[in-house]
Amino acid sequence: MRSLFTRFFQLEAASGVLLIVAAILALVMNNSPLSYLYSGLLDIPVAVQVGALNIAKPLLLWINDGLMALFFLLIGLEVKREVVDGQLSKPSQVILPATAAVGGMVVPALLYWFINRDNPAAVTGWAIPTATDIAFALGVLALLGRRVPASLKLFLMTLAIIDDLGAIIVIALFYSGTLSSLSLMLAAGCLVTLVAMNRLGVFKLGPYMVVGLILWVCVLKSGVHATLAGVTLAFCIPLRTRNAEASPLLALEHALHPWVAYAILPLFAFANAGVSLAGMTIDSFTHPVPMGIAIGLLLGKTVGVFGLTWLAVKLGIAALPAGARWGQMFGVAILCGIGFTMSLFVGSLAFEPGSSEFAGMDRMGILTGSFLAAVLGYTITAMASRKPAIH
Repeated sequence: MRSLFTRFFQLEAASGVLLIVAAILALVMNNSPLSYLYSGLLDIPVAVQVGALNIAKPLLLWINDGLMALFFLLIGLEVKREVVDGQLSKPSQVILPATAAVGGMVVPALLYWFINRDNPAAVTGWAIPTATDIAFALGVLALLGRRVPASLKLFLMTLAIIDDLGAIIVIALFYSGTLSSLSLMLAAGCLVTLVAMNRLGVFKLGPYMVVGLILWVCVLKSGVHATLAGVTLAFCIPLRTRNAEASPLLALEHALHPWVAYAILPLFAFANAGVSLAGMTIDSFTHPVPMGIAIGLLLGKTVGVFGLTWLAVKLGIAALPAGARWGQMFGVAILCGIGFTMSLFVGSLAFEPGSSEFAGMDRMGILTGSFLAAVLGYTITAMASRKPAIH
Protein backbone atom coordinates (compact mmCIF):
# COMPACT_ATOMS: atom_id res chain seq x y z
CA MET A 1 0.00 0.00 0.00
CA ARG A 2 2.86 2.37 0.84
CA SER A 3 4.63 1.72 -2.49
CA LEU A 4 1.34 2.37 -4.32
CA PHE A 5 0.99 5.70 -2.50
CA THR A 6 4.62 6.60 -3.27
CA ARG A 7 4.19 5.93 -6.99
CA PHE A 8 0.94 7.92 -7.04
CA PHE A 9 2.55 10.87 -5.25
CA GLN A 10 5.56 10.93 -7.56
CA LEU A 11 3.32 10.82 -10.63
CA GLU A 12 1.15 13.72 -9.42
CA ALA A 13 4.26 15.78 -8.59
CA ALA A 14 5.61 15.34 -12.11
CA SER A 15 2.22 16.21 -13.57
CA GLY A 16 2.28 19.50 -11.63
CA VAL A 17 5.45 20.55 -13.45
CA LEU A 18 3.86 19.80 -16.83
CA LEU A 19 0.77 21.80 -15.86
CA ILE A 20 2.95 24.83 -15.11
CA VAL A 21 4.76 24.51 -18.45
CA ALA A 22 1.45 24.10 -20.35
CA ALA A 23 -0.11 27.13 -18.64
CA ILE A 24 2.93 29.33 -19.32
CA LEU A 25 3.04 28.19 -22.96
CA ALA A 26 -0.65 29.06 -23.39
CA LEU A 27 -0.19 32.52 -21.84
CA VAL A 28 2.86 33.28 -23.96
CA MET A 29 1.32 31.99 -27.18
CA ASN A 30 -1.99 33.84 -26.76
CA ASN A 31 -0.18 37.10 -26.01
CA SER A 32 2.22 36.94 -28.95
CA PRO A 33 1.93 37.31 -32.75
CA LEU A 34 0.97 33.61 -32.72
CA SER A 35 -2.28 34.26 -30.84
CA TYR A 36 -4.29 33.59 -34.02
CA LEU A 37 -2.84 30.07 -34.09
CA TYR A 38 -3.83 29.49 -30.46
CA SER A 39 -7.45 30.58 -30.92
CA GLY A 40 -7.67 28.97 -34.34
CA LEU A 41 -6.48 25.63 -32.97
CA LEU A 42 -9.07 25.57 -30.20
CA ASP A 43 -11.85 26.62 -32.59
CA ILE A 44 -11.20 23.83 -35.09
CA PRO A 45 -14.57 22.08 -35.68
CA VAL A 46 -14.47 18.34 -34.98
CA ALA A 47 -17.47 16.14 -35.84
CA VAL A 48 -18.26 12.47 -35.35
CA GLN A 49 -21.34 11.03 -37.06
CA VAL A 50 -22.81 7.54 -36.95
CA GLY A 51 -26.08 7.41 -38.87
CA ALA A 52 -28.46 9.99 -37.44
CA LEU A 53 -26.24 10.50 -34.38
CA ASN A 54 -24.03 13.56 -34.84
CA ILE A 55 -21.65 15.11 -32.32
CA ALA A 56 -20.07 18.33 -33.62
CA LYS A 57 -18.01 20.58 -31.32
CA PRO A 58 -14.95 22.82 -31.52
CA LEU A 59 -11.72 21.19 -30.35
CA LEU A 60 -11.87 23.10 -27.03
CA LEU A 61 -15.17 21.42 -26.08
CA TRP A 62 -13.90 17.98 -27.13
CA ILE A 63 -11.09 18.53 -24.62
CA ASN A 64 -13.40 19.84 -21.88
CA ASP A 65 -16.27 17.39 -22.42
CA GLY A 66 -14.44 14.37 -23.82
CA LEU A 67 -10.91 14.10 -22.49
CA MET A 68 -11.93 15.47 -19.09
CA ALA A 69 -14.46 12.62 -18.83
CA LEU A 70 -11.39 10.34 -18.64
CA PHE A 71 -9.99 12.56 -15.88
CA PHE A 72 -13.22 12.18 -13.92
CA LEU A 73 -13.19 8.45 -14.64
CA LEU A 74 -9.79 8.31 -12.94
CA ILE A 75 -11.08 10.35 -9.99
CA GLY A 76 -14.01 7.96 -9.65
CA LEU A 77 -11.68 4.95 -9.69
CA GLU A 78 -9.49 6.52 -7.00
CA VAL A 79 -12.47 7.41 -4.82
CA LYS A 80 -13.95 3.91 -5.08
CA ARG A 81 -10.60 2.28 -4.27
CA GLU A 82 -10.09 4.54 -1.26
CA VAL A 83 -13.65 3.97 0.00
CA VAL A 84 -13.47 0.17 -0.34
CA ASP A 85 -9.87 -0.56 0.66
CA GLY A 86 -8.02 2.70 1.33
CA GLN A 87 -7.97 5.70 3.64
CA LEU A 88 -11.64 6.56 3.10
CA SER A 89 -12.60 3.12 4.46
CA LYS A 90 -11.33 4.06 7.92
CA PRO A 91 -13.62 6.61 9.60
CA SER A 92 -10.93 7.67 12.06
CA GLN A 93 -8.63 8.73 9.21
CA VAL A 94 -11.38 10.38 7.16
CA ILE A 95 -12.78 12.74 9.80
CA LEU A 96 -9.99 15.33 9.72
CA PRO A 97 -9.49 15.66 5.93
CA ALA A 98 -13.26 15.47 5.35
CA THR A 99 -13.88 18.25 7.85
CA ALA A 100 -11.11 20.34 6.31
CA ALA A 101 -12.48 19.69 2.80
CA VAL A 102 -15.94 20.93 3.81
CA GLY A 103 -14.45 24.10 5.26
CA GLY A 104 -12.32 24.51 2.14
CA MET A 105 -15.43 24.48 -0.04
CA VAL A 106 -17.91 26.45 2.06
CA VAL A 107 -15.77 29.44 3.09
CA PRO A 108 -14.43 30.28 -0.43
CA ALA A 109 -17.96 30.02 -1.85
CA LEU A 110 -19.29 32.40 0.82
CA LEU A 111 -16.49 34.90 0.23
CA TYR A 112 -17.06 34.86 -3.52
CA TRP A 113 -20.81 35.24 -3.04
CA PHE A 114 -20.33 38.17 -0.65
CA ILE A 115 -18.08 40.04 -3.10
CA ASN A 116 -20.42 39.40 -6.08
CA ARG A 117 -23.77 39.32 -4.27
CA ASP A 118 -25.16 42.33 -6.19
CA ASN A 119 -24.65 40.73 -9.62
CA PRO A 120 -26.79 37.60 -10.26
CA ALA A 121 -24.86 36.73 -13.43
CA ALA A 122 -21.54 36.85 -11.59
CA VAL A 123 -22.83 34.88 -8.59
CA THR A 124 -23.07 31.74 -10.77
CA GLY A 125 -19.29 31.42 -10.44
CA TRP A 126 -19.48 30.77 -6.68
CA ALA A 127 -18.10 27.21 -7.05
CA ILE A 128 -14.94 28.24 -8.94
CA PRO A 129 -12.77 28.94 -5.83
CA THR A 130 -13.98 25.81 -4.00
CA ALA A 131 -11.70 23.43 -5.94
CA THR A 132 -8.20 22.13 -5.14
CA ASP A 133 -5.81 20.93 -7.85
CA ILE A 134 -4.33 17.70 -6.46
CA ALA A 135 -1.49 17.58 -9.02
CA PHE A 136 -0.29 21.12 -8.32
CA ALA A 137 -0.72 20.95 -4.54
CA LEU A 138 1.11 17.63 -4.20
CA GLY A 139 3.74 18.79 -6.67
CA VAL A 140 4.57 21.85 -4.56
CA LEU A 141 4.61 19.77 -1.37
CA ALA A 142 6.94 17.26 -3.06
CA LEU A 143 9.60 19.98 -3.34
CA LEU A 144 10.08 19.76 0.46
CA GLY A 145 10.95 16.06 0.29
CA ARG A 146 11.40 14.26 3.62
CA ARG A 147 11.14 17.46 5.62
CA VAL A 148 7.37 16.93 5.44
CA PRO A 149 5.96 13.81 7.15
CA ALA A 150 4.25 11.26 4.91
CA SER A 151 1.10 11.58 7.05
CA LEU A 152 0.76 15.24 6.01
CA LYS A 153 1.07 14.33 2.33
CA LEU A 154 -1.56 11.64 2.83
CA PHE A 155 -3.80 14.20 4.58
CA LEU A 156 -3.52 16.55 1.59
CA MET A 157 -4.17 13.74 -0.91
CA THR A 158 -7.26 12.52 0.97
CA LEU A 159 -8.56 16.09 1.35
CA ALA A 160 -8.10 16.71 -2.39
CA ILE A 161 -9.92 13.49 -3.31
CA ILE A 162 -12.88 14.43 -1.08
CA ASP A 163 -12.74 17.93 -2.56
CA ASP A 164 -12.93 16.44 -6.08
CA LEU A 165 -15.93 14.35 -5.02
CA GLY A 166 -17.60 17.53 -3.76
CA ALA A 167 -16.86 19.24 -7.08
CA ILE A 168 -18.51 16.36 -8.94
CA ILE A 169 -21.66 16.77 -6.82
CA VAL A 170 -21.67 20.55 -7.39
CA ILE A 171 -21.34 20.10 -11.17
CA ALA A 172 -24.20 17.58 -11.22
CA LEU A 173 -26.52 19.77 -9.16
CA PHE A 174 -25.73 23.30 -10.33
CA TYR A 175 -24.09 23.22 -13.75
CA SER A 176 -26.35 21.05 -15.86
CA GLY A 177 -28.31 22.49 -18.76
CA THR A 178 -31.78 21.84 -20.17
CA LEU A 179 -32.48 18.14 -19.70
CA SER A 180 -33.53 15.68 -22.41
CA SER A 181 -35.88 12.99 -21.07
CA LEU A 182 -35.05 10.49 -23.83
CA SER A 183 -31.29 10.83 -23.36
CA LEU A 184 -31.68 10.52 -19.57
CA MET A 185 -33.72 7.33 -19.99
CA LEU A 186 -31.07 5.86 -22.29
CA ALA A 187 -28.36 6.87 -19.80
CA ALA A 188 -30.34 5.19 -17.01
CA GLY A 189 -30.52 2.03 -19.15
CA CYS A 190 -26.72 2.10 -19.54
CA LEU A 191 -26.33 2.52 -15.78
CA VAL A 192 -28.61 -0.45 -15.08
CA THR A 193 -26.58 -2.51 -17.54
CA LEU A 194 -23.30 -1.54 -15.85
CA VAL A 195 -24.63 -2.40 -12.39
CA ALA A 196 -25.98 -5.73 -13.65
CA MET A 197 -22.60 -6.56 -15.20
CA ASN A 198 -20.92 -5.82 -11.88
CA ARG A 199 -23.37 -7.96 -9.90
CA LEU A 200 -23.14 -10.84 -12.39
CA GLY A 201 -19.37 -10.97 -12.05
CA VAL A 202 -18.22 -9.54 -15.37
CA PHE A 203 -14.53 -8.81 -14.81
CA LYS A 204 -13.40 -7.97 -18.35
CA LEU A 205 -12.87 -4.25 -18.94
CA GLY A 206 -13.98 -4.32 -22.60
CA PRO A 207 -17.75 -4.56 -21.98
CA TYR A 208 -17.59 -1.80 -19.35
CA MET A 209 -15.76 0.54 -21.71
CA VAL A 210 -18.22 -0.09 -24.57
CA VAL A 211 -21.27 0.58 -22.38
CA GLY A 212 -19.38 3.50 -20.79
CA LEU A 213 -18.86 5.12 -24.20
CA ILE A 214 -22.59 4.82 -24.95
CA LEU A 215 -23.30 6.26 -21.49
CA TRP A 216 -21.03 9.23 -22.24
CA VAL A 217 -22.89 9.99 -25.49
CA CYS A 218 -26.27 9.75 -23.72
CA VAL A 219 -25.17 12.01 -20.86
CA LEU A 220 -23.63 14.47 -23.36
CA LYS A 221 -26.97 14.70 -25.18
CA SER A 222 -29.03 14.79 -21.96
CA GLY A 223 -27.98 18.23 -20.69
CA VAL A 224 -26.14 16.82 -17.67
CA HIS A 225 -22.42 17.49 -17.99
CA ALA A 226 -20.77 14.65 -19.89
CA THR A 227 -17.83 14.27 -17.50
CA LEU A 228 -20.20 12.80 -14.90
CA ALA A 229 -20.45 9.71 -17.09
CA GLY A 230 -16.82 8.99 -16.23
CA VAL A 231 -17.51 8.99 -12.49
CA THR A 232 -20.61 6.83 -12.90
CA LEU A 233 -18.69 4.29 -14.98
CA ALA A 234 -15.88 4.18 -12.41
CA PHE A 235 -18.23 3.30 -9.56
CA CYS A 236 -19.55 0.31 -11.54
CA ILE A 237 -16.17 -1.27 -12.36
CA PRO A 238 -15.31 -4.13 -9.94
CA LEU A 239 -12.41 -3.70 -7.54
CA ARG A 240 -12.44 -7.21 -6.11
CA THR A 241 -12.57 -10.42 -8.15
CA ARG A 242 -12.80 -14.15 -7.60
CA ASN A 243 -10.07 -16.80 -7.91
CA ALA A 244 -7.22 -14.29 -7.54
CA GLU A 245 -7.98 -12.64 -10.89
CA ALA A 246 -6.47 -9.22 -11.55
CA SER A 247 -8.64 -6.32 -10.37
CA PRO A 248 -10.30 -4.55 -13.34
CA LEU A 249 -10.44 -1.28 -11.38
CA LEU A 250 -6.76 -1.32 -10.45
CA ALA A 251 -5.77 -2.30 -13.98
CA LEU A 252 -7.73 0.58 -15.51
CA GLU A 253 -6.49 3.06 -12.90
CA HIS A 254 -2.89 2.01 -13.56
CA ALA A 255 -3.38 2.37 -17.32
CA LEU A 256 -5.17 5.74 -17.14
CA HIS A 257 -2.97 7.48 -14.61
CA PRO A 258 0.02 8.34 -16.83
CA TRP A 259 -2.24 9.42 -19.72
CA VAL A 260 -4.21 11.75 -17.46
CA ALA A 261 -1.17 13.09 -15.62
CA TYR A 262 1.13 13.58 -18.59
CA ALA A 263 -1.28 14.29 -21.46
CA ILE A 264 -4.91 15.09 -20.61
CA LEU A 265 -4.38 17.56 -17.75
CA PRO A 266 -1.52 19.47 -19.44
CA LEU A 267 -3.58 19.65 -22.65
CA PHE A 268 -6.58 20.93 -20.68
CA ALA A 269 -4.36 23.52 -18.98
CA PHE A 270 -2.98 24.65 -22.35
CA ALA A 271 -6.49 24.96 -23.81
CA ASN A 272 -7.96 26.89 -20.88
CA ALA A 273 -5.16 28.96 -19.31
CA GLY A 274 -4.43 31.18 -22.33
CA VAL A 275 -5.68 34.50 -20.93
CA SER A 276 -5.31 37.43 -23.30
CA LEU A 277 -3.61 40.34 -21.53
CA ALA A 278 -4.48 42.85 -24.28
CA GLY A 279 -6.05 45.96 -22.83
CA MET A 280 -5.76 44.62 -19.28
CA THR A 281 -5.43 47.18 -16.47
CA ILE A 282 -5.37 47.15 -12.68
CA ASP A 283 -9.15 47.51 -12.81
CA SER A 284 -9.31 44.16 -14.61
CA PHE A 285 -7.86 42.45 -11.53
CA THR A 286 -9.99 44.37 -9.06
CA HIS A 287 -13.23 43.45 -10.82
CA PRO A 288 -15.46 41.52 -8.37
CA VAL A 289 -15.30 38.27 -10.39
CA PRO A 290 -11.49 37.75 -10.56
CA MET A 291 -11.04 39.36 -7.16
CA GLY A 292 -13.70 37.12 -5.60
CA ILE A 293 -12.05 34.03 -7.09
CA ALA A 294 -8.51 35.02 -6.03
CA ILE A 295 -9.61 35.93 -2.50
CA GLY A 296 -11.71 32.78 -2.28
CA LEU A 297 -8.76 30.59 -3.27
CA LEU A 298 -6.11 32.31 -1.19
CA LEU A 299 -7.99 33.48 1.90
CA GLY A 300 -11.13 31.34 1.80
CA LYS A 301 -9.32 28.03 1.39
CA THR A 302 -6.82 28.92 4.12
CA VAL A 303 -9.48 29.96 6.63
CA GLY A 304 -11.80 27.08 5.77
CA VAL A 305 -9.24 24.27 5.77
CA PHE A 306 -7.10 25.47 8.67
CA GLY A 307 -10.02 26.79 10.72
CA LEU A 308 -12.03 23.57 10.65
CA THR A 309 -8.87 21.48 11.14
CA TRP A 310 -8.01 23.48 14.26
CA LEU A 311 -11.59 23.23 15.51
CA ALA A 312 -11.78 19.46 14.96
CA VAL A 313 -8.50 18.89 16.81
CA LYS A 314 -9.38 21.21 19.70
CA LEU A 315 -12.79 19.55 20.13
CA GLY A 316 -11.13 16.14 20.22
CA ILE A 317 -12.96 14.93 17.13
CA ALA A 318 -9.70 14.15 15.31
CA ALA A 319 -5.95 14.33 15.82
CA LEU A 320 -3.23 16.06 13.82
CA PRO A 321 -1.46 13.85 11.25
CA ALA A 322 1.39 12.00 12.95
CA GLY A 323 4.55 14.11 13.08
CA ALA A 324 2.89 17.22 11.65
CA ARG A 325 3.12 20.67 13.22
CA TRP A 326 0.57 23.47 13.23
CA GLY A 327 2.82 25.62 11.06
CA GLN A 328 2.94 22.88 8.46
CA MET A 329 -0.84 22.48 8.62
CA PHE A 330 -1.21 26.22 7.99
CA GLY A 331 1.09 25.99 4.97
CA VAL A 332 -0.82 23.01 3.56
CA ALA A 333 -4.10 24.89 4.08
CA ILE A 334 -2.72 27.67 1.88
CA LEU A 335 -1.61 25.11 -0.73
CA CYS A 336 -5.22 23.95 -0.95
CA GLY A 337 -5.89 27.31 -2.59
CA ILE A 338 -4.17 26.08 -5.75
CA GLY A 339 -7.37 25.57 -7.71
CA PHE A 340 -6.04 25.69 -11.27
CA THR A 341 -7.27 22.62 -13.26
CA MET A 342 -10.52 22.01 -11.37
CA SER A 343 -11.22 25.74 -10.98
CA LEU A 344 -10.65 26.31 -14.71
CA PHE A 345 -13.00 23.44 -15.46
CA VAL A 346 -15.77 24.76 -13.18
CA GLY A 347 -15.15 28.24 -14.60
CA SER A 348 -15.75 26.96 -18.13
CA LEU A 349 -19.15 25.70 -16.96
CA ALA A 350 -20.13 28.78 -14.94
CA PHE A 351 -19.02 31.31 -17.57
CA GLU A 352 -19.22 29.67 -20.98
CA PRO A 353 -16.83 31.21 -23.54
CA GLY A 354 -18.74 33.18 -26.14
CA SER A 355 -21.93 33.45 -24.10
CA SER A 356 -20.90 35.00 -20.78
CA GLU A 357 -19.50 38.48 -20.29
CA PHE A 358 -17.31 37.11 -17.50
CA ALA A 359 -15.63 34.40 -19.60
CA GLY A 360 -11.89 34.97 -19.30
CA MET A 361 -12.16 37.10 -16.17
CA ASP A 362 -12.39 33.94 -14.08
CA ARG A 363 -9.05 32.75 -15.48
CA MET A 364 -7.30 35.88 -14.21
CA GLY A 365 -8.60 35.23 -10.71
CA ILE A 366 -7.75 31.52 -10.86
CA LEU A 367 -4.18 32.05 -12.09
CA THR A 368 -3.52 34.88 -9.62
CA GLY A 369 -4.99 33.09 -6.60
CA SER A 370 -3.36 29.75 -7.48
CA PHE A 371 0.07 31.33 -8.04
CA LEU A 372 -0.02 33.22 -4.73
CA ALA A 373 -1.27 30.13 -2.89
CA ALA A 374 1.59 28.06 -4.34
CA VAL A 375 4.30 30.57 -3.42
CA LEU A 376 2.99 31.42 0.06
CA GLY A 377 2.03 27.83 0.85
CA TYR A 378 5.46 26.53 -0.09
CA THR A 379 7.26 29.30 1.82
CA ILE A 380 5.29 28.85 5.05
CA THR A 381 5.44 25.03 4.94
CA ALA A 382 9.21 25.20 4.30
CA MET A 383 9.73 27.59 7.23
CA ALA A 384 7.70 25.29 9.49
CA SER A 385 9.65 22.24 8.30
CA ARG A 386 13.20 23.40 9.07
CA LYS A 387 13.54 20.66 11.67
CA PRO A 388 13.51 17.08 10.32
CA ALA A 389 10.00 15.62 10.17
CA ILE A 390 9.02 12.76 12.43
CA HIS A 391 8.41 9.75 10.14
